[in-house]
Amino acid sequence: MEEFSVERRKVQQVGYSTLNVSLPSNWVKTVGLKRGDFLLLTEEHDGSLKLMPSALAETRLAMGRELTINSDLCDEPGMLERVIIGNYILGRELLQVSSSSERIRSEHVEEVRGIAKKLIGMGIVEESPNQIILQCSTDPSKLQIDTLMRQLSVIVSTMYGETMQALVDFESDLANDAIRREDEVNMMYWLITRLLLSAQLSRDNAEKIGLREPLQIPDNRMISKYLETIADCAQNIAQRVLALKEYRKEIDTGMLNRLSLLGGLAQSIFLKAMDCISTGDIRVANGILEMRRTLDLEEEKLMRQLPDIPHLGAIVLGITRIAESGAGIAVIALDRALERSNDFCVPVKH
Repeated sequence: MEEFSVERRKVQQVGYSTLNVSLPSNWVKTVGLKRGDFLLLTEEHDGSLKLMPSALAETRLAMGRELTINSDLCDEPGMLERVIIGNYILGRELLQVSSSSERIRSEHVEEVRGIAKKLIGMGIVEESPNQIILQCSTDPSKLQIDTLMRQLSVIVSTMYGETMQALVDFESDLANDAIRREDEVNMMYWLITRLLLSAQLSRDNAEKIGLREPLQIPDNRMISKYLETIADCAQNIAQRVLALKEYRKEIDTGMLNRLSLLGGLAQSIFLKAMDCISTGDIRVANGILEMRRTLDLEEEKLMRQLPDIPHLGAIVLGITRIAESGAGIAVIALDRALERSNDFCVPVKH
């Protein structure tokens, strides 16, 4: 791990009321600072000051406003779509997808049009044979991260509930409904990630979306990733439910009920964990982690007794991974609770 030196520098008084501090020479050389250059100062949440050369700040700002994507270089399947998603997450406001040829390749045009529909706030504002311009109109001041996280949790829970019901009833329509919800999850997850990365760069951006403590940013990033993982697992289970239809007569009702109970326990774990993020109840968080232990024991028994039928083992492992993600959220909830005043931990009296 890279180590950063800490220096003490004395505050000097210049003139009647001006105070100054000299800058470390190594840092000045590294950033290329010269006499007459400007520095931008940003006050952080903890009262510290962040210094940034204005040239670097202007470069970052320009990257945030607009960017040109060379579609000719995106010569592998899905590459252009992933480049657009990545730039959306990084907070780019305007993307020009361009080609040096007379026309953008038709498959690239379809990729751009397809992904534009899946990025909240992003739309095509101009299109010509060799260029497509995408612009994001999302206003962070009208979005609250807590509301978006709750919405993501509801979509994921609905998706998983449909998946487990489809497994018990061998209902193809429900399984397909769950699979289609993956797009909804991704849209919300990408938007949340975009806002959280923006909050990392600016205290003002963080406060606009309701984040007033620095630790809330990585916490929410991890929680949203856990929820996205749960959705991925639910989608995979739903796809396997569709493939299981031909083996329906070989699976007895008792086994389906056991799978349903295991799935219900996993869902309870991640839903209780999300509630615990709000309530900050340490006992509940601990109880969730103990539920995870119980699920692991049930999973081990079930895996030993599964009939030799394709997909069943993968479904059990998917349910277990969902429980792991829920437990991860519970750990974050517990840690958040310990950051605040609580009955379990009190300052030592000297």
